[in-house]
Amino acid sequence: MQLELQNIKKSYGESDNRIEVLKDINLSVEKGEFVVLLGPSGSGKSTLLNIIGGIDNADSGKIIIRGKSMSDMDDKSLTNYRREHLGYIFQMYNLIPNLTVRENIEVGAYLSKNPLDIDEIMGVLGLAEHQNKIPSQLSGGQQQRCAIGRAIVKNPDILLCDEPTGALDYKTSKEILSLIEEVNQKYGNTVIMVTHNDAIKNMADFVVKLRDGVIRKSYRNEAKQKAEELDW
Repeated sequence: MQLELQNIKKSYGESDNRIEVLKDINLSVEKGEFVVLLGPSGSGKSTLLNIIGGIDNADSGKIIIRGKSMSDMDDKSLTNYRREHLGYIFQMYNLIPNLTVRENIEVGAYLSKNPLDIDEIMGVLGLAEHQNKIPSQLSGGQQQRCAIGRAIVKNPDILLCDEPTGALDYKTSKEILSLIEEVNQKYGNTVIMVTHNDAIKNMADFVVKLRDGVIRKSYRNEAKQKAEELDW
């Protein structure tokens, strides 16, 4: 098992202002799966992704990645684990503005003991001809491709994607989804993607529907579609 969540709970605020964001979440993810966490705003899906990624802490429960419990790690161990085993793709690209495409991707490579080949990554992502440009010279889709490159060059066990197409138009969104699909298939990284776009669930191996901090439904997708076939 790649990832296990056991009885995860999370709340914010105190006393009368206390809001339960996650309520006893249990989930198991196999290595190499493409997982979609689906739900409306406020359902708890981004909070859950941040807890899996060690960006936020659960109030209680266990997160076990590759047999290791994150709750047993001190700050240094957790930082090293995030650096070596997790990749992050956000809605906002968070590129370093004065670095070129190649240099932004190299930042990810420096964080890994076993990085992928940068030229191969740029080829897969269609960035080779743009490698000497800085982010302000790129379109939104190209910037997101660069952000994907920075995340996957680390060769992470788990790639965490928080609304990666949220700021993009329909055509570019499908291109980015196709790239993430190709990365999943080519390199075998487990992908966990948060989205409110119902159509994206159709390209997933495993779908988890959240509402009001509870998993309402989870299932394995027996009839996957390719990203390019999605429509919304």
